[in-house]
Amino acid sequence: MSPLEVIAAKRAHLARLANEGGAAGEQQAILSMEEWVPRPKGASLRVLLDELAKTGIIIKASSFDALALPCPIDLTNPAQVRTALSAITFVEIKTANQPRVQPGFSGFFFALTESEIAAADQLGHRHRVALFNKLTGEMLLTSVPEILARSRSFNWQLSVQL
Repeated sequence: MSPLEVIAAKRAHLARLANEGGAAGEQQAILSMEEWVPRPKGASLRVLLDELAKTGIIIKASSFDALALPCPIDLTNPAQVRTALSAITFVEIKTANQPRVQPGFSGFFFALTESEIAAADQLGHRHRVALFNKLTGEMLLTSVPEILARSRSFNWQLSVQL
C-alpha cells in the first residue's frame, strides 16, 4: 500500500469506529420508533433515576440510550414519572454499520457493559436491547438474556480509565 492508501484506510477505520457514528445510529433508531425518546439529561434524568431508586432499582444513566414511553410524560415531574414508571421501557441501542452483518444480525459483534447487564437484570422485561443496522434499517428488539443465549462467542474484558 502507498502512504496515501494507508492514510485513507486509517481514516475509513476511524470513521467507522468514531463515537459520533454510534450516536448518529442511536438517533436514527430513536427517530424510527414513535414512542421512543432519547435518554433524558439534567434534571429530567435525575428525577427518573431518583424515582427508580425509590423502587429499589439503582442503575447508571449509561445503561440505556432511550426510553419507550407509554404516553407523553413530563420527566421533570416526579409524580408523573412515579405513576408511569412501571410502564416505561429502558432501551439500550447497539448499532451496526458493517456490510458483514447479515439479516437477523448474524455476524454482529458488539459489547455489553457491566452497567447494561446490571440494568437488564434489575429491570427485567422493562429493559430491551435494540439492535439497529444503519445500512439496512433493520431493527431487532431483544434482551440481554436472549442475546447471551444466541451468542456464538464471548470475549470478556476489563475496561479501565487512567
